[in-house]
Amino acid sequence: MDLLSSVLGTVNGIVWGWPMLILILGVGLFMSLGLKLMPVLRVGTGFRLLFSRTPVRHDDEQAGEVSPFQALMTAMAATVGTGNIAGVATAVFLGGPGALFWMWLTALVGMATKYSEAVLAVRFREVDDQGNHVGGPMYYLKNGLGRKWAWLGTAFAIFGAVAGFGIGNTVQSNSIAQVLDANFGIPVIVTGLVAMVLVGAVQMGGIRRIGAVAGKLVPFMAVAYLLAGLVVLTINADQIGPALALIFDSAFSGHAAQGGFAGAAVWAAIRFGVARGVFSNEAGLGSAPIAHAAAKTNDPVRQGLIAMLGTLIDTLIVCSITGLVIVTSGAWDSGESGAALTSAAFGLALPGVGNYLVAISLALFAFSTILGWSFYGEKCVEFLLGTRAIKPFRALWVLAVPLGAVLNLDFVWLVADTLNALMALPNLIAIAALSPVVFRLTRDYFDRQRLALAVESSGTGS
Repeated sequence: MDLLSSVLGTVNGIVWGWPMLILILGVGLFMSLGLKLMPVLRVGTGFRLLFSRTPVRHDDEQAGEVSPFQALMTAMAATVGTGNIAGVATAVFLGGPGALFWMWLTALVGMATKYSEAVLAVRFREVDDQGNHVGGPMYYLKNGLGRKWAWLGTAFAIFGAVAGFGIGNTVQSNSIAQVLDANFGIPVIVTGLVAMVLVGAVQMGGIRRIGAVAGKLVPFMAVAYLLAGLVVLTINADQIGPALALIFDSAFSGHAAQGGFAGAAVWAAIRFGVARGVFSNEAGLGSAPIAHAAAKTNDPVRQGLIAMLGTLIDTLIVCSITGLVIVTSGAWDSGESGAALTSAAFGLALPGVGNYLVAISLALFAFSTILGWSFYGEKCVEFLLGTRAIKPFRALWVLAVPLGAVLNLDFVWLVADTLNALMALPNLIAIAALSPVVFRLTRDYFDRQRLALAVESSGTGS
């Protein structure tokens, strides 16, 4: 087992190394430039579409199963997870405060990637034999690039289905169990069984129930965490300016060792900042478009504009709150890492309360990730084995929850993390190869918008 772990560790270092990070950033930058920075410039448009009440024709075969808002919340349920609390802290611990700058930069180009994924997911989605809309990298590889590329879609589905049981299920239930045991003394087996029941109650209802629960849970937990973070930043208000200066300075000059911080060169800030950004918002990994393919929409670009908001909210808002709390508190050089570092930072500003806020937030974030990834894994299995595999998959998914709560999952995490990175390869190939489709659909959409506005203005003027 030690030998296998060592080999997997080497493979993991390669698939999450510089080549992969450069590839993800490169595709994101290529799409950003090809779209003329539209995702960043059209954030306001995305929010207007997210909350618009445009009716959907019930006779339209492209209707979908959940609202665009619920599709976004389902995708965010999977991305807003323990990484927003523990992962950001680890990035700061290993790369210094400058890692936050590179995390932000990754998110800006990641918005174009996430937009492109959703556009392709809706454009090339199918209707399965149960009447549900299914899509994602495996479908736009097959339907967009042709049957000869279907094998890459199969590879993506295999990676996604297996990785989901680790990164999207057992690792998350283990995080919930450990944090509730440490802070509230709740036995891990009790947490595992309760989580199993709750996940089962939601998952068995399919995407409609997952979307409905995510539509309520994700906004609640995100807003609650942000409010707690803003309270801490208000208390540390005099340190926000120096913290921002430290972040930008460290991004380009590295940071010397001090306190319990071992020191980090510029390359470390870039590496861990980029990796944290990619891992947090999953832009380029190909998971989120599986949820967006189920949206009730008749236009791929509309859903793409909504989908890109997930990257902005997850990384530029939620992760930034965690990072700024850590840096303004001064705890970043204490020698702590992961969730313990975030807990310490909140605790310094809110003694006796901060650690509990972090514990509850982490538990909710991890629970939502289990729900979001259950849908991703289900659709990967459906692509491989058909709809007959859905019910057995759901049963296995639910049973894995308490198992993850009580086991040591170091090896499982290593396998899942490696497969999670491998999911990105076929997805990035598809995005780059189908970029002309994304550019054309985007150009046509905004041309129609300008024409409609011109006609409306002309009518008003007459």
